[in-house]
Amino acid sequence: MGLPRGPGLFLAAAAACLLGSCLGSSPHSMRYFITGVSDPGQEVPQFFYVGYVDDQQFVSYDPNTRRSLPKVPWITKVDKDDPQYWEWNSDGMKNAEQVFRGNLVTARKYYNQSGGLHTWQMMYGCELRKDGSKGGYRQYGYDGRNYISFDKETLTWTAADVPAQNTKRKWDPMSEYNQHRKAYLEETCIEWLQRYLGYGKKTLLRTEPPQVKVTRKADDDNAETLICQVGGFYPKEIDIAWKKDGEVQVEDTFHGLLSPNSDGTYYTWWSIKIDPKDRERYKCRVEHDGLEKPLDLAWEEPVSASNLGLIIACVVGAVLVVTVIAGTAVYIIKKRRDGYKAASTSDQGSNSSGKGSAVPI
Repeated sequence: MGLPRGPGLFLAAAAACLLGSCLGSSPHSMRYFITGVSDPGQEVPQFFYVGYVDDQQFVSYDPNTRRSLPKVPWITKVDKDDPQYWEWNSDGMKNAEQVFRGNLVTARKYYNQSGGLHTWQMMYGCELRKDGSKGGYRQYGYDGRNYISFDKETLTWTAADVPAQNTKRKWDPMSEYNQHRKAYLEETCIEWLQRYLGYGKKTLLRTEPPQVKVTRKADDDNAETLICQVGGFYPKEIDIAWKKDGEVQVEDTFHGLLSPNSDGTYYTWWSIKIDPKDRERYKCRVEHDGLEKPLDLAWEEPVSASNLGLIIACVVGAVLVVTVIAGTAVYIIKKRRDGYKAASTSDQGSNSSGKGSAVPI
């Protein structure tokens, strides 16, 4: 549902994007979210359908034009491989819209509801995990609660409550339909995920190393809190831990949400409450695909205002010395050019290479 046909194209996609070399060590997923609303308002559409690769929305459905639309530039690369992609996708989404309207009516009957605002939702997708294994799911919800989900190992459906048993009794005997759902989750979905990762590899497979900073704040109980701030990294999978003398600490540790930045990278923080006397024994350990090796960072005393002034004065003094030396060198070179024409080619070559004017002799 919501994906074009043409299984022959999957072989080329898989060959172009082998798991070991193209996808890296981070997990990847493809997910679709579909929602139907029984009594929509002006700001809420009656039906919407969106698709994600990892955390990037790549396709959506416009209920007004009843067309599937690209949401990122890289998905348009599919036009060359499959000219019917958008047409077939649109047809699948239009069909889902009609089915969802009918399901909302039926669900109200199952729950003995006469009317009002209700939602019917479906979520499905697949993933390539970090260890190379694969996963897939397909589940439905009604009014924000679980309704029924597919068990692809037993080819049966698991009802979340008594009304959902009505659907289970209908769907469990549909062996051909259930086999098709299993094949989609385990094969077709994975093949398309690999293909999409190939299209969007410049953004989806990039790595941005984390920027890490450790700060501290005093607490009221003569203790203090060390805070490990980690930001600007992609992909979002990251391992962070506080260590004391090399041992991972769990007690008195807290962490923030893994949140997105406007540029598509992520940030988070981890803190630990400590005895100030033991401060030097703690380090923040960060592991990420963007780092060549794990990073261990301890809190460092910030530069004081007086020391900062001294550093600035030294830097300014050094710049002045370099300027004087450079000026003297230019003067000497100019004199040599005027007095020794035979040596001009060598000196010019040294200047043009960027070496002569910076080297005092």
